[in-house]
Amino acid sequence: MKQKNTLVIGASENPERYSNKAIRLLNHYQHPVFALGNKTGEVDGIQINKELSLNLFPEIDTVTLYVGPKNQTPYFEFIANLHPKRVIFNPGTENPDFTDFLDEKNIEWEQACTLVLLNTNQY
Repeated sequence: MKQKNTLVIGASENPERYSNKAIRLLNHYQHPVFALGNKTGEVDGIQINKELSLNLFPEIDTVTLYVGPKNQTPYFEFIANLHPKRVIFNPGTENPDFTDFLDEKNIEWEQACTLVLLNTNQY
């Protein structure tokens, strides 16, 4: 399996949150993981950043979202400027405005669950 630099947006130190589970599972499958959240912290040795800085997240292949639609607007241009190969909208993050924006930028997206993709070798 090809390792994919992955940015988890909506990262949380709370082990009950799906973003936390995704970080740990991505790490388990040895994908280079980067994390962006509302607060700094750490999950499974991965630093959570809160700065929207392109320099912190090099060559991102996949962005996986754990932020609800009403809180996604600040991420539109940031994600476009990362030039990821794809964006995953996990359950509860679906947003037609965002997917239309990504279509305009020729960035692939899918509505899926990162945890399921990883556990079924479809990541």
